[in-house]
Amino acid sequence: MGLLIRIAIIVLIIYLFYRGIRYLTDPKRKLDDAYEAERYYFYDDVKNVRKNFFITYKGAMFEGEKYLGTTENSFDVVTIFVWVKNEAKLQGFTKDDFLFLQSEIQSNYPTAEINWKNPIEKLMKN
Repeated sequence: MGLLIRIAIIVLIIYLFYRGIRYLTDPKRKLDDAYEAERYYFYDDVKNVRKNFFITYKGAMFEGEKYLGTTENSFDVVTIFVWVKNEAKLQGFTKDDFLFLQSEIQSNYPTAEINWKNPIEKLMKN
C-alpha cells in the first residue's frame, strides 16, 4: 500500500513538472506576455497555412491571414492580409514601424505579397 502511494506521488510530481515546462514554453502565453509588456513578438505556425499569425508590437496586436498559391516552382504562401485588432492602439505608429513589420513577415514568407487593411493601407500607399 505504501509503495503505491509513493509511486502515485512520484507520477504526480513528474506530471506537474511536465505541465509547468509546457506552460513556460507555450508560444501563445509568450504572445500575451509580450502584448502586455508592449514588446515585439511574432507568433506563427509556419507549417500550417490555415492558421493565422499574430504580431504584437508597441502595444498593438496585428493578425495576418495567409493564402496559399503557386510560385514558379512550388506551392507557397503568396498573399497575406494584415490588420490591427484595435485601431486605437495605432496612435504614434509611423510608416517605418509598418515597414519593420513588413520586413519581419517577409523574412518568414519571402514570396508573399503583403496587403494591409484600412487604415494602415492608406498610410502605406502615401
